[in-house]
Amino acid sequence: MASLSSQPSKKAIRSPGGSSGSQGTRSSSGQTVKFARRTSSGRYVSLSREDLDMSGELSGDYMNYTVHIPPTPDNQPMDTSVATKAEEQYVSNSLFTGGFNSVTRAHLMDKVIESEVSHPQMAGSKGSACSMPACDGKVMKDERGADVTPCDCRFKICRDCFLDAQKETGLCPGCKEAYKGGDYDDDDGADFSSGALSLPAPDGSKGDRNMSMMKRNQTGEFDHNKWLFETKGTYGYGNAYWPQDDMYGDDGDEGLQGGMMESNDKPWKPLSRSIPIPAAIISPYRLLILVRLVVLCFFLTWRIQHPNAEAMWLWFMSVICEIWFAFSWILDQIPKLCPINRSTDLEVLRDKFDLPSPSNPTGRSDLPGIDLFVSTADPEKEPPLVTANTILSILAVDYPVEKLACYISDDGGALLTFEAMAEAASFADLWVPFCRKHNIEPRNPESYFSIKTDPTKNKMRSDFVKDRRRVKREYDEFKVRINGLPDSIRRRSDAFNAREEMKMFKHKRESSSGADPPEPIKVQKATWMADGTHWPGTWAVPASDHAKGDHAGILQVMLKPPSHDPLMGGTDENILDFTDVDIRLPIFVYVSREKRPGYDHNKKAGAMNALVRASAILSNGPFILNLDCDHYFYNCKAIREGMCFMMDRGGENICYIQFPQRFEGIDPSDRYANHNTVFFDGNMRALDGVQGPVYVGTGCMFRRFALYGFDPAQVDKLPLKNVNSETQSLTATDFDPDLDVNLLPKRFGNSTMLAESIPIAEFQGRPLADHPAVKYGRPPGVLRVPREPLDAATVAEAVSVISCWYEDKTEWGDRVGWIYGSVTEDVVTGYRMHNRGWRSVYCITKRDAFRGSAPINLTDRLHQVLRWATGSVEIFFSRNNAFLASSRLKLLQRMAYLNVGIYPFTSMFLIVYCFLPALSLLSGHFIVQNLDVIFLSYLLTITICLISLAILEVKWSGVGLEEWWRNEQFWLISGTSAHLAAVLQGLLKVIAGIEISFTLTSKSAAEDEDDIYADLYLVKWTSLMIPPIVIAMVNIIAVVIAFSRTVYSLTPQWSKFIGGTFFSFWVLAHLYPFAKGLMGRRRKTPTIVFVWSGLIAITLSLLWIAISPPKASTANAGEGGGGGGGGNTFQFP
Repeated sequence: MASLSSQPSKKAIRSPGGSSGSQGTRSSSGQTVKFARRTSSGRYVSLSREDLDMSGELSGDYMNYTVHIPPTPDNQPMDTSVATKAEEQYVSNSLFTGGFNSVTRAHLMDKVIESEVSHPQMAGSKGSACSMPACDGKVMKDERGADVTPCDCRFKICRDCFLDAQKETGLCPGCKEAYKGGDYDDDDGADFSSGALSLPAPDGSKGDRNMSMMKRNQTGEFDHNKWLFETKGTYGYGNAYWPQDDMYGDDGDEGLQGGMMESNDKPWKPLSRSIPIPAAIISPYRLLILVRLVVLCFFLTWRIQHPNAEAMWLWFMSVICEIWFAFSWILDQIPKLCPINRSTDLEVLRDKFDLPSPSNPTGRSDLPGIDLFVSTADPEKEPPLVTANTILSILAVDYPVEKLACYISDDGGALLTFEAMAEAASFADLWVPFCRKHNIEPRNPESYFSIKTDPTKNKMRSDFVKDRRRVKREYDEFKVRINGLPDSIRRRSDAFNAREEMKMFKHKRESSSGADPPEPIKVQKATWMADGTHWPGTWAVPASDHAKGDHAGILQVMLKPPSHDPLMGGTDENILDFTDVDIRLPIFVYVSREKRPGYDHNKKAGAMNALVRASAILSNGPFILNLDCDHYFYNCKAIREGMCFMMDRGGENICYIQFPQRFEGIDPSDRYANHNTVFFDGNMRALDGVQGPVYVGTGCMFRRFALYGFDPAQVDKLPLKNVNSETQSLTATDFDPDLDVNLLPKRFGNSTMLAESIPIAEFQGRPLADHPAVKYGRPPGVLRVPREPLDAATVAEAVSVISCWYEDKTEWGDRVGWIYGSVTEDVVTGYRMHNRGWRSVYCITKRDAFRGSAPINLTDRLHQVLRWATGSVEIFFSRNNAFLASSRLKLLQRMAYLNVGIYPFTSMFLIVYCFLPALSLLSGHFIVQNLDVIFLSYLLTITICLISLAILEVKWSGVGLEEWWRNEQFWLISGTSAHLAAVLQGLLKVIAGIEISFTLTSKSAAEDEDDIYADLYLVKWTSLMIPPIVIAMVNIIAVVIAFSRTVYSLTPQWSKFIGGTFFSFWVLAHLYPFAKGLMGRRRKTPTIVFVWSGLIAITLSLLWIAISPPKASTANAGEGGGGGGGGNTFQFP
């Protein structure tokens, strides 16, 4: 039941003393699984208790099923292909649970969701009923969903009964004739998945005995297709792969005399290239940076040498702030000296990896595998429908199906998320082939059906409109099911809990001789699954072992691995016509890591590391792409775009490919700079010309080997032993001489399978060795081998590596995987890779690679920025500070990382500087003693340079001027609110050790469905709003007071008033979006705003009067002509 070779049946185990062998390459760790079926009360019992000898040594709660039984004379292995199908079906229909000091169990589920499951890869998909008497088993299914019958008589028999029949009599229970090895009806005819045809050798001898190894395929079998190419043998008369020279009447020399070309024989072409910024733009840009830097130096020197003797305090504060602003500008601007653009060539990628050739006549892809991670934690703040659409966009991506593996991490362990993912996997049976048939973009159903443009544009098939209408109807029903899951789960759980209460009541009544129990019956309010058993994760009513921070590890293979060769659909009147459309789906796995009280689970970083380990056991894709649950594939070829860099010459030194973040649902004016285009199109593009962009949390394709904490390969220092050594597979210690084989458990944990997967992932992630300049590659064709099928022991090992104790005393989170210790684990993880010498690449595609959502509400946006800034402060006070970086980090890259850790501290100087105009107006003094020509000349030159730099930056980055201005506005808003709070929180954590906790950013849509921007006008009070309100009120009051005083002064000083007012309006102009956000919808300002504004204005007025009280009337009172104040005394009119 759990191995590839020999399996125990439910009738074969008669005693508990069965041995557990260690054979099989996929179970070297010796992981043991207990197969069981849970009762309605949630207890585990054996699969078939009536057939088991319940001896004294056997437990009544569950029956042990060992993973491996060595083949013996009375226990012969079944046919390998039948065993493989049975094993995969058992794995996909089992919910695996386990954890620290607990048994790993595989719970066979009758059904995963309430609705019917149709796709044969889907968990819960079963065949017809077994024809054996008193057996409730189901017949195995093949890739098309047809029943697998091992005998020619088509007698339907389940896997367990088939094993028993083979062991006991060897006869088919239907026709009473002996089973023949491999003679089972698959309805598909012969298996040509390896591309081999049963052809004799030219001399009639056994070709597979004497032919060279060069004529064998990747599985070690004789490759008849390659024999056809090399010997020009024929199948009948001529063959489709190598036609005779005159087969098509071509008497000339233009025929296919050479056959198809091998990819190595074609001219070498690069997969990507760098496009420099035009010199007409970048040269003036660099010159202006130099000019502004020189002018700033002269300006600051002049400011220091010319203090304002009348207001030294004002002059001192302004000079300190200006020096810091100059330093901050240098850190931000200098790394932008080398921006570049990049382009990819998808046609060359296809020619190299996907086209048929003499050595690959079936066109199997040679692209490396990739594992896609999606993380979610709370179905209330991250709606399951949003996550389900993200999963559907991943399953439909344009990449070889057998190379893809999708993993969903549910850190909340919620049944709602589990069943939503199962519904998504079921709907993918229709959605994914529909996308492939009609080349749909985007492949997120919600986004696709929301497009306002003509859906028939560029669609060639005549049945598109009919298919689209049918899929739209099915998707609407799918949304109803997803949105109805909370109520469905609640009603189901209430019904089962009521049944349990009734059963308990009857039991108590029977035990008390018919009398009613004296106390009311209390039954734990459990959460129930669709098959009538307890959910092993978090319950709606928390209980021991079933709470958010206390539940077992859960792993469910929602979609089992697909067949290696395409599986074309057919005509189905009830659904759609998928003739000549590949209907396979990628493997899809639900993972919820174990959580226990007392363990630090390290939030998202810990969840990502759990997925890294689980995926290494199950699929071990050499590349990993992680997405937030609200980010989906907007470009189905995005993975191929990234692979153009990873598989190109020099790609072995790339640790990750970062894609820009693009957002939907943002208000047209982008009031709070949610698009953040200045950063994504400016800063990130500029860093791409240095050592690479920083990692920003989502939309990033990693090299798995780099995540493991290794340095980039240095070919000159590797232990190469032969001429073709650049294509040899190495071990982990070859890359890290300090890493002893015996120390692997200390770094990666005690999983042998995980340790063995590391060199495999490294080797498969290398670029092709198809060019002399590629000194460190892999030979073409090695990745065309089908991946090994999943067995129970492998899945059980994956469950063990997601347990909460696995990382104890290892380097996970310190050197390996996502780095712990910061709320911005993404930046730290990317910094560690760059610090080890890796480089990254920024991939901007013509069609956006991914799209997601962003908070458009002011409060949510400020809290999001607060989390980012707090992480930057943590970085500054940690060993991840770029001041402590190694020499492998380039200078400009070091400055960029320094800016990441320093920019929140600018808020302290920014707040002071925003108060300076008001203080200047109220005190009657300015930051300089006189507005002379030198000061104004410096100010004018700096302003002109700033505007010119902005225009040129807009030119090479593609950012709009309005977007640039919005970014400037929100920089001041966040700098005077969230950044200041982040500095205070960071200091509290460093000095006092007070931990910082953050809540998830809500990704739910607005409640007002008629207005998608309803959240924009929602005012939610937060203390972060106080500093900007104070700044705005102080500047407005100061302008009014200064204007009144100047107007009614005998000797008005308009120059000082104009200077102070100019800077006050500069501050207020930047705060305009903030003020507009406080107004809410249709100028309905919340009462709290008026209350706070009044209190602040009164407090500031009283404070100023206390600091600078008005002068009393003196003997000069009469000189002004009457009863008023003197000419030098200010009074309101």
